[in-house]
Amino acid sequence: MAKSMTTEAAEGLALRALGFLAAEPERIEPFLATTGLGPATLRTAASQPGFLAAVLDHLAGSDSLLLEFAGNLSLNPEIVAQARSVLSGADSDEFA
Repeated sequence: MAKSMTTEAAEGLALRALGFLAAEPERIEPFLATTGLGPATLRTAASQPGFLAAVLDHLAGSDSLLLEFAGNLSLNPEIVAQARSVLSGADSDEFA
């Protein structure tokens, strides 16, 4: 059974995911287009748990992005789903 993830850990992972996306224009531009945000509003939005869940949703929506992100951090990609669940308030769900 997977360990329970704290909200703080989930937020930290989401912020790392945001940094990963922001590191390359080809990663961040589709995310900004989807959210309607611009570089100036990104920092403000990043302080909100719902936004952080959206970052993880975006990352999880692309196998290549997800695997690259997880590989860079030497993480199991399933940790992204766990963090997303915590940030969306569904942290009581079980993970297969």
